[in-house]
Amino acid sequence: MLERAIGHTLGVVRAVTPRQHPNPTPCAAWNLRMLLEHLNDSLEAFQEIVDTQHMGMRPCDVLDDPPVADPAVRFRDRATHLLGSWLSPSHREHMTDIAGLQLQTEIVAHTAAIEIAVHGWDVSQSCGDRRPIPAGLATDMLDIAPMLITEYARQPLFAPAQVAHSTNPSDRLIAFLGRNPDP
Repeated sequence: MLERAIGHTLGVVRAVTPRQHPNPTPCAAWNLRMLLEHLNDSLEAFQEIVDTQHMGMRPCDVLDDPPVADPAVRFRDRATHLLGSWLSPSHREHMTDIAGLQLQTEIVAHTAAIEIAVHGWDVSQSCGDRRPIPAGLATDMLDIAPMLITEYARQPLFAPAQVAHSTNPSDRLIAFLGRNPDP
């Protein structure tokens, strides 16, 4: 799932230009540049997990890296590196420590896949491309998302689930994650 999510989002981000950075996104408080910086921070955290099987807690708004001229280029570099690291079989059977909580690395990878694919959808919307998450990937994510994003865990990370007026798996996933699939 992580490989497919990275592949999908790399395809979306490949088309982003610096002129689009001020564009609004489905994440109301963020423009496209801010969304890409958040996505880069997420990739950094997931890379830490793959490399060390550990992630400490840190404030969400603290980026370890200085701003760059084009966060889309940084995303492509980080996503490619994360994909290469993830494809190495040595870490897949490990447990991951996240702030003292032990989780199977595969569960963390599913969480990363959802984060990456859904923000890929956000980027696509911001750029006017409106590319859906591939149906097979969205279907697989719909199977696991309710176990990872419960009503208890939803706030403040996700808005309340929306109603999808479509049977399209991408629209249903996007709606479950609190976004409007029909902007």
